[in-house]
Amino acid sequence: MKAVRFTNWKTFPEIKDVERPTPGPGEVLLKVAGAGACHSDVAIFQDYDADLPVANFLKPEYTLGHENSGWIEELGEGVSGLNKGEAYLVYGPIGCGHCRACSRGQDTYCENAATNPYMGMGLGRDGGMAEYLVVPARNLVPLGDADPVEASVLSDAGLTPYHAIKLAMRQLEGGGKSALVIGLGGLGQIAVQMLKAMTAATVIATDTKADAMALAAESGAVTVEGGEGQADRILELTGGRGVDAVFDFVGVKPTVELAQRVVARQGRITVIGIAGGQVTWDFYTNPYEAELTNTYWGTIEDLWDVAALYRDGHIRPQVKVYPMDQALDAYRDLVDGKVSGRAVVAPHA
Repeated sequence: MKAVRFTNWKTFPEIKDVERPTPGPGEVLLKVAGAGACHSDVAIFQDYDADLPVANFLKPEYTLGHENSGWIEELGEGVSGLNKGEAYLVYGPIGCGHCRACSRGQDTYCENAATNPYMGMGLGRDGGMAEYLVVPARNLVPLGDADPVEASVLSDAGLTPYHAIKLAMRQLEGGGKSALVIGLGGLGQIAVQMLKAMTAATVIATDTKADAMALAAESGAVTVEGGEGQADRILELTGGRGVDAVFDFVGVKPTVELAQRVVARQGRITVIGIAGGQVTWDFYTNPYEAELTNTYWGTIEDLWDVAALYRDGHIRPQVKVYPMDQALDAYRDLVDGKVSGRAVVAPHA
């Protein structure tokens, strides 16, 4: 079968012929419907090297793709209650399976991560950028009659903002509340849709790209263009009191500093973007009881909620679909900034 392989550090991936996998005990073979191309993949093959601590879990060679969906093709030994042809989302992280974090479905925060052989599917273990994918049966979330190709990106681009929003609901409950989304790529656009569906808050969205802001406005956001006076315009929209919940999907120093300038007292800043920006904090400028935190991916229970939001029509990711023979173009377009929303490789389209 064809697969997009990460072959070495600082090396662009290749399409190779590899053997079709066979599911082991407790596993399922999926016929891949869609596999999202993510900036995290680009970081792995373009930015990372063997000297990074995380490299022990991501060392090549393996198939990329941690945003996946597919139809059941074959059941491994001991798997029951699932049927061939059914469509599922795939929860990508794989922890040890027996610590407290994994027991609540939060494999991303596995307490034994340091001794695990990989981080998840497409992250050290073969992922879904291939014709077929083997996954633990536990990691499947049903899609019903929903489009699995379009839905594939929800396993990261939907799950990650949902988890961050869910943890900030205390700040968003009730009337007169506001939320700010910084960065309107694939995750930020879905975050706007989720905030409109899950809260009564005024949703403010900001970016430097006019087309991204126009798309967010179509989803119900009030948009503010980046640049001079950005913070003042955001504060004006809140009547000067500040934003109750800020979601930064970029994570560079200027975006985190923007969040710090506009957050309200007792508000919450969640940094989701992993650009690694560093900022300062002090008692006298931080609004009283305003939180600054970060989140990473989400739980498998969260993914069930995301799938339900999608099936009910509350969220709709913007995707561009590539056939398998153009899979490398998806990554090239991602690197070159040509992808609005999310790129999806559909091996069987």
